[in-house]
Amino acid sequence: MAGDGSPGHAAGLTRLVLRRRHEALGARFAPFAGWEMPLQYQGIVSEHEAVRERAGVFDVSHLARAWVKGPGAAELLRSVTTFDVTGLPVGKAHYSLYCNEAGGIEDDVFIYRLPGDRWLVIHNAANADADFERLRAVAGSDASEVTPETVMLAVQGPDAVALLASVLGEGFAALEPRDCAELDWRGTPVLVARTGYTGEDGGECIVGAGQAEALWDAFIEGGATPAGLGARDTLRLEAALPLHGNDIGPTTHPYEAGLGFAVTLDDGAPFTGREALVAAKEAPRTRRLAHLRALDRGVLRSGFAVREPGGEEAVAHLTSGAFSPSLRLGIGMAYLPVGLAKPGVTLEVDVRGRALPVEVVRRPFYRKPRTA
Repeated sequence: MAGDGSPGHAAGLTRLVLRRRHEALGARFAPFAGWEMPLQYQGIVSEHEAVRERAGVFDVSHLARAWVKGPGAAELLRSVTTFDVTGLPVGKAHYSLYCNEAGGIEDDVFIYRLPGDRWLVIHNAANADADFERLRAVAGSDASEVTPETVMLAVQGPDAVALLASVLGEGFAALEPRDCAELDWRGTPVLVARTGYTGEDGGECIVGAGQAEALWDAFIEGGATPAGLGARDTLRLEAALPLHGNDIGPTTHPYEAGLGFAVTLDDGAPFTGREALVAAKEAPRTRRLAHLRALDRGVLRSGFAVREPGGEEAVAHLTSGAFSPSLRLGIGMAYLPVGLAKPGVTLEVDVRGRALPVEVVRRPFYRKPRTA
């Protein structure tokens, strides 16, 4: 039943398997993409700082998880994704996109190649149903969704790799960035990957729902701070990582979003949106996703208008915006005309009627301090 913390629905929202664990830690919940998710525990800023300084653990089970299996799985995935996954080595993962025929981004995904012609695809929660139908349309019964019976945890921060290795063993310690593997943990399989969405090192783990509480407890006992969606958003924004539905979507193409690395065209393989992306790559850019840093006090928010200094007409609107706990100032992203999307250009953001000066900067907003 949903009331005892098992998967279920509350007011139309899907509940997390680990809901009781989150409640016990003081989580404040909020609806997100059809799920009831922990927004924060002790506070967004303190959770953000814990990830930047030590290690935090996130329950990201709202992300949809689907397998595509079989000897032809790579070619089937290639037909619907922008990146040439057929050349991805076993034990590696890569970022990719689903595009529409016009080249717009229907979703951004991570694809993991495991031994035995098995491929795991991670989708955004808001697009889960459409994304799985996309896979099933090309793979049929070789595609299977495993979101309900699994839990996904992300451990991120400068101490995260050591913590993951202490809990999961040397199998995780041997992984390089974007590696993935299946490990045995206390007699249960855990799929692990050296990936994340915070700008920090660390890893993500997928485990059966029946073993999830024990794995979560092990990370908490090992020193990880529980962190919610609020900190996850400020962390990804500091790292200038796009959020689908905000910074990228069906009306934006990969090249103007700075995601050309996720598109393979030179192999000639057909995939949805290929012709449009060939044209988009060759055409002069009219706009570019730019990164704005506030030059005065004020918090940037999605939807705020961006203007040239003294101007009355908006040249863009923020796609994302937040207060950066690491930099102690406002940051945001917007699609600017190419002539304005250059580091050093000064603009203004309308913050509830006040013109807040901002500067275009290079991505990411936050860079980890170099150690001697």
